[in-house]
Amino acid sequence: MSTDKLLFLDEDQVRAVLSYDELIPVIRQALMDFSAGRAVQPLRTVMSVAAHNGWFAVMPAVYGGVMGAKMVTFYPGNVALEKHTHLAMIQLFRSDTGEPLAVMDGRLITEMRTAAVSAVAVDCLARRDAKVLGILGSGVQARSHVQALSRVRKFEEIRVWSRSEANARRFADEVRGRMTTSEEAAAADVVLTLTSSPVPVLQGGWLKKNAVVCAVGAVTPDRRELDDEAMRGAVVVESREAALREPGDILLAKAEVSAEIGELLNGAPFGPKVGPVVFKSVGIATEDIATAKLVYEKIAGAHV
Repeated sequence: MSTDKLLFLDEDQVRAVLSYDELIPVIRQALMDFSAGRAVQPLRTVMSVAAHNGWFAVMPAVYGGVMGAKMVTFYPGNVALEKHTHLAMIQLFRSDTGEPLAVMDGRLITEMRTAAVSAVAVDCLARRDAKVLGILGSGVQARSHVQALSRVRKFEEIRVWSRSEANARRFADEVRGRMTTSEEAAAADVVLTLTSSPVPVLQGGWLKKNAVVCAVGAVTPDRRELDDEAMRGAVVVESREAALREPGDILLAKAEVSAEIGELLNGAPFGPKVGPVVFKSVGIATEDIATAKLVYEKIAGAHV
């Protein structure tokens, strides 16, 4: 179906056309293009909503023949209301004429592109024979990451830890993993931190020397999931500019950024890797716009 009408897409419509098999290559290319300077992306603007312990952010970018912005909220108190903590909308435009193309729900896009980014990082950084996956966290992102990472590695064991024992047990059963302590979960080949904790849940002393850590949960300057020791080795990010302004994992530890993941995918040398490698993900607008473009083109039946 081709259309010149503005599309309004809800989450069910997005879900019907978005798959990790198609999304992961799109995200890989977007990260490569971003690091090569083929995207225009200012830092996100974040506004505190202190009265409700939340925040509202606007994330614009121009990339791949389209431009747009994601407007995203984070309300940790929504857990008690049985609502998603992250909610979002994306507006998409043609970049050559400025014509609006679509308004679409961005919650699922945020969920899936975040996991797809980690899959790209794991495929780039982790050993081919990585067999054990450790997950700290048991929420939406934990489930999405298991699905996405299954496309790039075949894990023989999944270890799960969560601050909620009941949630950890339920999630471990879902993914045919086993519930462990945080220390044992961290002693894996690939480790994911996917919590909403404002203080470290992972200690560097727990990590294997050749482990790869995807630190995803903390994206603001006052929150962190990893302690100082975990951040002493090689640190890979999506965007240097964002990494040096936004995440507490880097800022509070005064960690040095070794490379952007897009630079490594483009063939940049990565030097000797001594100790664990941390991929610190904060999420960037180029990923959202690339994903929204994929959704739009599949539903509209035409390339922008």
